[in-house]
Amino acid sequence: MDEDAPHILIVDDDDRIRSLLKRFLKDHQYHATTAGSAEKARKLMDGISFDLLILDVMMPGESGFALTSSLRAVSNVPIILLTARGQPEDRIEGLELGADDYLAKPFEPRELLLRIKNLLRRQTVDRSRQAEFTFGSCWFSPEKGELRRDSDIIRLTSGELALLRALVQKPGAPISRAALAEKTTAALDRSIDVQVTRLRRKIEDDPRTPLLLQTVRGVGYALMVD
Repeated sequence: MDEDAPHILIVDDDDRIRSLLKRFLKDHQYHATTAGSAEKARKLMDGISFDLLILDVMMPGESGFALTSSLRAVSNVPIILLTARGQPEDRIEGLELGADDYLAKPFEPRELLLRIKNLLRRQTVDRSRQAEFTFGSCWFSPEKGELRRDSDIIRLTSGELALLRALVQKPGAPISRAALAEKTTAALDRSIDVQVTRLRRKIEDDPRTPLLLQTVRGVGYALMVD
């Protein structure tokens, strides 16, 4: 499976549905992780950046509606709600709380797959339109290839520019050395470490204790974009 394939979190208290959806999504080349409750989902989201969430509405404890509402205060991650409650007022409530789509149970898995593809495609288009990124005191335009720190233009090597462009494609998410090497001029995974060190000197207040370009142990690196 492609390492850059979208990562989807399935949150449902029904073990069978979680298992079936996880297997189905993996068969269609998606990374899939499951949680049996909103509480477990929150713990996962503290350490992993997901590309899309599938939430069951009727869960013990915190419902899918409540989780959607709280997530929308801090995140724009696409959310699909699944529920046995298919009444129009329920769909409207879910959409008003910030869900992107709503699918009533039982559903056809292929229809869910199409809805996932449409939401991820829309998300990709939205990100591509975002021509500027800020992190710390830095401003970066991938299209222009321009990095500024405060009001000063920071000169970048071609390798540093390629690295920065690769990192902002998945802001806040860990990207492996191998994936970064493929997208930059680095021939080897470890060459990325050298470029990261150089880039940190240009964007971090203290490169020895980086806050913006972080090392993710056992994975690679992540850029903490505002």
